[in-house]
Amino acid sequence: METEKLYYADPFLKEFSAKVLTCEAVKTGWEVVLNQTAFYPEGGGQPADHGTLGGVNVLDVYEKGGVVFHICENPVEIGETVVGRIDWARRFDHMQQHSGEHILSGILCESHHCDNVGFHMGADTVTIDYNADISWEQALEAERRANEYIWADVPIDITLPTPEELKSIDYRSKKELTGQVRIVAFPGADCCACCGTHVLRSGQVGLVKILSCQKFREGVRLEILCGGRAFGLLSTTWEQSRAVGRRLSVKPQDTAEAVERLETELNAAKAGLTRLEDALFEHIAAQETGRGDTLLFQPPLRPDGTRKLADAVSRTCGGLAAVFSGEDGQYQYALLRADGEDISPLVKALNAALHGRGGGRNGFAQGSVQARHAVIEAFFKSVF
Repeated sequence: METEKLYYADPFLKEFSAKVLTCEAVKTGWEVVLNQTAFYPEGGGQPADHGTLGGVNVLDVYEKGGVVFHICENPVEIGETVVGRIDWARRFDHMQQHSGEHILSGILCESHHCDNVGFHMGADTVTIDYNADISWEQALEAERRANEYIWADVPIDITLPTPEELKSIDYRSKKELTGQVRIVAFPGADCCACCGTHVLRSGQVGLVKILSCQKFREGVRLEILCGGRAFGLLSTTWEQSRAVGRRLSVKPQDTAEAVERLETELNAAKAGLTRLEDALFEHIAAQETGRGDTLLFQPPLRPDGTRKLADAVSRTCGGLAAVFSGEDGQYQYALLRADGEDISPLVKALNAALHGRGGGRNGFAQGSVQARHAVIEAFFKSVF
């Protein structure tokens, strides 16, 4: 016998009583069937409800052949009447996400003559796939219209039309449907076949916010948040903007412009530092002219500084330029011969003796070692 589905009669029902028909041990816990339930099973892209049955945690819910199965942490007594309590925060969040997705999808599909071909409600965000090339600007326009619809607080209409009535209804569906079809209509925004739970009025969605619009297969994938999730993200983002604004002495809404100015200043400083660094490296290289194989130690340099200094010295010393930059015990190295002579045996010996990692070819190698200054000097005295 099919389970009576209370979540369709009243999606805002948080607590109910039901008779336990079966309770069987399964790998994931105890599988319980009731004569009626307000627990929504996973379906239509919407995750299952959680909560408790007779004080026992409900970990998952699924439906098969019209029967709703509750996966519980512990067993409940067969034949007993138990009280079920829905994790309402989870359920309402799911209803906000699902209803918001309907509103946005209805507007986008009507505007761009496309289909919603994928929907996933994750723990953090909701993703929707469309088979049309929708631009970021077009997505934001749909977002604006969706929020205006939400603020209009339009009543939602859910029906179970007869097969004859269904023929005259223009509704969205991802696949061909058989049997009884449940139509969820957001008048003026969307009409879709759907088995999920939804809010009663559009205003209960609260807010729709699009986070991204990325090319995906033959269309795009939108990442969105609705209701409480959207409010939480926007609140966190605003607090971060306020914190950044305080550091930059600007208003939160002006942080992007302030960061651009900071980037310009930073790039100018980097360019100046590069010019000074190049001049210093040329000066050091001039001092090593004609000295043959040369070992140099420097304080920590920028990522490519070690290589650049080795390159400059190799062009003047007439031999191998070995530069180690860092602090005693931990160095980055660059080895370079201007004539391109093979130094792979030297690099292999260096890595083995100095706990190093790295390599190269054509007379050049770079990497890192974990060795002290004196140990490195001793190694090169043995090979120079």
